Amino acid sequence: MLGAAVLGAGGAVLGMAGTARADGARHGGGPGNLPRPTIIGHRGASGYRPEHTFGAYQLALDMGADIVEAGDLVPTRDGHLVCRHEPEIGGTTDVADHPEFAGRKKTKLLDGVSTTGWFTEDFTLAELKTLRAVERIPANRPHNTLYNGRWEIPTFEEVLRWQDEQTRRRGKRVWIYPELKHPTYFRKQGLPLEERVAKLLRKYRKDRRTSPVILQSFEPTSIQRLHRLVDNPLVVLLSSADSRPWDFVETGDPRTVADLVKPAGLREIASYARGIGPTLDLVIPRDAQGKLTRPTSLVSDAHKVGLILHPYTMRNENPFLPADFRKGMDADAYGDVFGAYRAYFATGIDGVFTDQPDTGLLAREDFNG
Repeated sequence: MLGAAVLGAGGAVLGMAGTARADGARHGGGPGNLPRPTIIGHRGASGYRPEHTFGAYQLALDMGADIVEAGDLVPTRDGHLVCRHEPEIGGTTDVADHPEFAGRKKTKLLDGVSTTGWFTEDFTLAELKTLRAVERIPANRPHNTLYNGRWEIPTFEEVLRWQDEQTRRRGKRVWIYPELKHPTYFRKQGLPLEERVAKLLRKYRKDRRTSPVILQSFEPTSIQRLHRLVDNPLVVLLSSADSRPWDFVETGDPRTVADLVKPAGLREIASYARGIGPTLDLVIPRDAQGKLTRPTSLVSDAHKVGLILHPYTMRNENPFLPADFRKGMDADAYGDVFGAYRAYFATGIDGVFTDQPDTGLLAREDFNG
């Protein structure tokens, strides 16, 4: 019943937003041609289906998302790229239920954090294909557990083929927004991501400035490397202000995200990237009670140097919303997400990642009048 309701809502939104999307598709060009604020399906429609599955990707498109974040890219032992939020897959697959893989459980240092579980780089692609995806946050999304075990782990190459198929079927360009995960970590293991991504994009002729593939990473040097390999739109992801990108930690660069969002840092990013993907708290900070305060100057500062902003992540459930937009105490109950969208859209952001694309599209319709 939930799925039917969601698709019904998505169908209504699709009809409202279709003209703008089609216009952008006809004119081609980069992400600036998409409707604004651009609605990006975060790991697909992950509010309704287990993330990074073709079920989640397909639903995001059916709902009318302008872009689908199809692929957090991590490698297999034999060098294939697969779509998982993290290389550790204990929380997003049924690997723990496979006794044949019990011996693969390990503790590793992942970007300085001790992490225990099963890691994609310890499996061949054939082995990973025997696993099935499960809901990552079942306490917040018990309804998604209905779909546990339904879908396998997709490869990036399968995503590129799916993109072509959906473009043909729908008669308009389908955009994807893959992220390269932990590139320094994997490069040190002899599994560099950037060259593998570039090779596949070239194979499918999607390595151009106007190709409907935006690439993103939390590591600025990874984006700089991609800038030399492909012509795709590139985006630097930015975490909390006091954090340091892991490649900076490894190379001894003392700068934090707070330095990168200053005008000088943004100018440097604009020399090799098309945009930034800041956490929403960099756009509007929260106070000690978790309520929104005044917007920062990040949006105007980024726009001054020609950068687009696609912050992350809007989610409907209470725990993920600013405190002033929560309703009740239930972890899986929806708060006043439309009010939160209004506050963020009013800052002038160019788009937003959302786990519920249908909600984002309705919020955009409200905002644009």
